[in-house]
Amino acid sequence: MRIHREGFQIILITILIVVVAWLLVKNYVPYTMIRYGLLAGLLILLLWVVRFFRMPKRTINYGDHILSSADGKIVAIEEVDESEYFNGRRMMISVFMSPFDVHVNWYPFDGTVKYSKYHPGRFLIAHHPKSSELNECTSVVLEKSQDENVLIRQVAGVMARRIICYAQPNTQVKQGEEMGIIRFGSRVDFFLPTDVQVKVKMGQTVRAQKTVIAEF
Repeated sequence: MRIHREGFQIILITILIVVVAWLLVKNYVPYTMIRYGLLAGLLILLLWVVRFFRMPKRTINYGDHILSSADGKIVAIEEVDESEYFNGRRMMISVFMSPFDVHVNWYPFDGTVKYSKYHPGRFLIAHHPKSSELNECTSVVLEKSQDENVLIRQVAGVMARRIICYAQPNTQVKQGEEMGIIRFGSRVDFFLPTDVQVKVKMGQTVRAQKTVIAEF
């Protein structure tokens, strides 16, 4: 396991905050038990920030299927009207990432990036059903063939304040390659053709690069 490059600056800032805070506690908090309690809280914060930016090394579940791009829990499986790119009915599968999940995102299958666009927006809790429409997000369309394509939407949450997406239109990508990262609690929505075979259930825990969410 390694640390994602987008986390280095935040981890360094967190270390500086923890050191300064501990010096203040040491000099101005007279009671030993309170001191140790505050120190424990600072160390937990630092460990959580480091753990948040972890990049686990996994064996990719290669195959002619659609893998989850994110770790988390399935919170939506439903047909919806998709109006940004396809302008029609699509099967939406949504993965909610808690602050304790890995937040790196990977491509679900081999294909060509046809579209990538950032949208400013609000910061509703990512579990909210309207967050996909109203929150800050980045949309990426990945195409395997003319009828085999998916819109992947990285959605910011109440804690997320930056979506990082490396997708560039007209580039070829491989299943399991890194697509980007969302900093803190968020979700990823998949808008697939309505005739896909859904392979997950509501409430199921999924892992990026591992769990098959659907098949064309």
